Amino acid sequence: MAIGPRLEVRQSQSLVMTPQLRQAIKLLHFTNLEVASYVEEELQKNPMLERDDRSETVGERPALDQLPPSASSEASDDLSRLLRTGEMPSEAASPLDSDASAVFDLGGAADGAPDDAIPGMSLANMRGGANGFETDDRGIDETIEAGRNLRDHLSEQLRLNFRAPVDRMIGANLLALLEACGRVSVTDEAIAGAMGIGAERVASVRARMLQFDPVGMFAVDLKQCLAAQLIERNRLDPAMAALLDNLELLAKRDRKKMMEVCGVDAEDLTEMMAEIRALDPKPGANYDDALPQTVIADVLMRRLPDHSWALELNPETLPRVLVNQRFHTKVTPNASKADKAFIAEQLSSANWLVRALQQRAQTILRVASEIVRRQEAFFEHGVSHLRPLILRDIAEAVELHESTVSRVTSNKYMATPRGTFELKFFFTTAISGTNGGDSHSAESVRHRIRALIDAERVKDILSDDTIVSLLRKEGVDIARRTVAKYREALGIPSSVQRKREKAVPA
Repeated sequence: MAIGPRLEVRQSQSLVMTPQLRQAIKLLHFTNLEVASYVEEELQKNPMLERDDRSETVGERPALDQLPPSASSEASDDLSRLLRTGEMPSEAASPLDSDASAVFDLGGAADGAPDDAIPGMSLANMRGGANGFETDDRGIDETIEAGRNLRDHLSEQLRLNFRAPVDRMIGANLLALLEACGRVSVTDEAIAGAMGIGAERVASVRARMLQFDPVGMFAVDLKQCLAAQLIERNRLDPAMAALLDNLELLAKRDRKKMMEVCGVDAEDLTEMMAEIRALDPKPGANYDDALPQTVIADVLMRRLPDHSWALELNPETLPRVLVNQRFHTKVTPNASKADKAFIAEQLSSANWLVRALQQRAQTILRVASEIVRRQEAFFEHGVSHLRPLILRDIAEAVELHESTVSRVTSNKYMATPRGTFELKFFFTTAISGTNGGDSHSAESVRHRIRALIDAERVKDILSDDTIVSLLRKEGVDIARRTVAKYREALGIPSSVQRKREKAVPA
């Protein structure tokens, strides 16, 4: 066998991770708000893009990888292969070839109107994009005057209650240290040391600010917060002060020890506990600095007359843009060499964005359709019939990679007759059945544990061992530590704690 240099010709396939492919992968992971924001940015800086204002319901259509070869470009094949395999190739790349086969041509105002309708338009200002202010498409909810937030409300009270500059500085420091729940956990001594003043003055300013509206703000701990609210109601007597000094007994519902500590009978203790429940432990949490954001579903689900399920993408969350091919044809002949290169680059980017948005929409619809098929029993009968499901099951069914399915189901929501759920909700681990029976989803087991505890009687509180026995009779092979873990995750206290709580009159 001779040893020496030789030439060989090899043929192999590889997928190059271009900037466009990386952005397409990010689009899959983006929420509908992030996608809308990204599209808005592209509309501003890319003159080859324009908004599609046609009112059209987007229904279920074949994905790009299901179309005939002539209907998809080489770039789309690269993206489809990446979604199926999940492999992340090298970043050394050349730009993808431009393909005008997926171009939408509406002939909008930008190219259909006379030249004098677009004064001052040139390639120089075209690169920066354009945005008109002739119309205002904002809804009435977007014109609501913003209300004052909590800090503005407290700052006004600070100016009205303190005249001395030093006291105002102390109050401003406390306001700067304010936590979201309304507490200032930094002690008076620490604040005084940082400001170089006496701790007594800091304590005096904090005591006055504790009575600001809402009462109990700026407290160092829960005890001080509740005490301030009781003072405002003129209910901080020695018995109540003793109860505040032993809040751990109140948390445990240890009535016997509380009666001994406070020196009251059972009737008085019940009234005191009712007063404590009426207080607000986090007075700052009730003030919202911003309007709450409503979750908008990406996929809409409805039942057809034949009792089957129909899925469609929500048009409100589906950015729709078109490639302005006619404008490109109109501008290119008179452009310089540098401008032609710029236009070609923008046209390629526009083509890619349109394809990437279409691929994203169809991938979401395919994954959601398979989830509905697998979890049909849940939509028919409720959470108790939720089946075990993992990413691999969906990935194999729709011929995508697990990482692609994970990206698609993150922060995507589906509106169903049973409510709006994140797609991740339908993926739960499996818990084995007894005697080799069918497995059960962890979510349905958690739901069953909550149902058993909600139905328990005061004189028959279920321990974790009892719950294990009941579940095993129903065919769920589960360990006691798993029941305890699920119970704690649901925020349900132990059987001893529940017995004390239910023994207390409402």
